[in-house]
Amino acid sequence: MLTTKSFFDLSEFPHATLFDHDKPVWEALNSLKTYMDEHSYPDLDSELLQDGIPLPHSIIIYQGQIFSTAKHIIEYGDTTKGRLKVKKDNEELEGASVIMAGAILIGNKIDIGKSALVEGGALIKSPTIIGEFTEVRQGAYIRGYCLTGKRCVVGHTTEVKHSIFLNDAKAGHFAYLGDSILGQDANLGAGTKFANLKFLGDNISIRTENGMVDTGRRKFGAILGDDAQTGCNSVTNPGTIIGKGGILMPNTTAPSGYHQPGSIIR
Repeated sequence: MLTTKSFFDLSEFPHATLFDHDKPVWEALNSLKTYMDEHSYPDLDSELLQDGIPLPHSIIIYQGQIFSTAKHIIEYGDTTKGRLKVKKDNEELEGASVIMAGAILIGNKIDIGKSALVEGGALIKSPTIIGEFTEVRQGAYIRGYCLTGKRCVVGHTTEVKHSIFLNDAKAGHFAYLGDSILGQDANLGAGTKFANLKFLGDNISIRTENGMVDTGRRKFGAILGDDAQTGCNSVTNPGTIIGKGGILMPNTTAPSGYHQPGSIIR
């Protein structure tokens, strides 16, 4: 019931080895630090991209190299649909990613996937893995040990720490995710908050039909299965697990525990 295979289709997720199909779905959070520490990160050392300093000018990452945007044409279409285009001399640089002026990258363990966009004002701390065709919007705060799959969105003034986005997961506006996992095609309404620490500070247990299950984690936000979604200004209590296709209605606080696939939480 609470195993990974009950929540996610990992067949196209680039980091599927982070998960064990037959273990509790939250086990991936326990493995995340080790997985990311052992990841092979590209060398982004360049005079054009200095550690911890806001970018004075936008840059392009293409085939492992960093370039100025001078003499390039950039079309800022929908990144998640492959419409971010970078051209030089009328030739498209397929797979080129763009980091806009004003963005800040801290640390040397940051991997920006192909055709990704980091907008101005975003702050990304190491280690972070940004998947292909993913959009990190203006003012996003990525605090480290964050991993996204393909075609994800980390939205405007959204804060993320120690969390996983599967392919096509989106947290587009004013969200907070701590120690959480978003399944494939999961979507957060504006203002969604995932609380991740109990006031009493003890381990978080999950309420199920068969009783309480101790996760062994002191910090645990929420896990949303594939195609689950939340409405605007919704909140989850620590240790909320929503099955595939579940819905948390707007302006609603989800109680901790397991909510079955297709649940509507009002």
